[in-house]
Amino acid sequence: MFDIQKNIIEKNLYYKNNLIVKYRIEYPRIVYNSYLFSIRKFNQFNQVKAMNLKLYAEKELFKNAQELFDYNMSNNYPFSPYELVYTFTPTYNKSNIISLYADEYVYAGGAHGSTIRSSQNWNMSTGSQFSLPDLFNNDCIYVIYILKEIFHQIEMQIENEAGSYFENYAKLAVENFQSNQFYITDDGIAIFYQQYDIAPYSSGIPVFIINLGNSFDITS
Repeated sequence: MFDIQKNIIEKNLYYKNNLIVKYRIEYPRIVYNSYLFSIRKFNQFNQVKAMNLKLYAEKELFKNAQELFDYNMSNNYPFSPYELVYTFTPTYNKSNIISLYADEYVYAGGAHGSTIRSSQNWNMSTGSQFSLPDLFNNDCIYVIYILKEIFHQIEMQIENEAGSYFENYAKLAVENFQSNQFYITDDGIAIFYQQYDIAPYSSGIPVFIINLGNSFDITS
């Protein structure tokens, strides 16, 4: 198990003495130990990602907020500060495997913000990330099984009134299936879809836990 620490970058940005952008970026950093090469790659990957988000907030987001602020003030409209929040959640940390997901929330005016989820799945023995096809020797048959299980879980949720999905969720689930949108948990592989991919905004980010038994080996 690796010691994953949380680093934080946060700042409030002002324009004409008014707060127009605030951001908080949390990113993981592993304390150095025997896996020096792999840890450096992990830390560098996440630090670069955090710095890019910081640059986006201070440049593009700030510029857009300035323009909207001036427009709203000249028309006597209220203005709500733009916001960027990036958080991460480790989901698996054993057997030289680190898996986590990160949520990037951005509010840039309107009724509500939006969240984009990404994931990282690291084999620390090699210092590289792996994808779903890597777990199944690039045998595409696994996609069929996973989609069938997702359909089953959605049907059960709808039957039990535990979830809300678009009527053509099956078609959308196939079209929006991405092999990099997954993370590892103790219960299996978690497949996720982005907001609006297969369900309305109120449903958040749909996640489906797929238990594949011994059909894959994340330590290989």
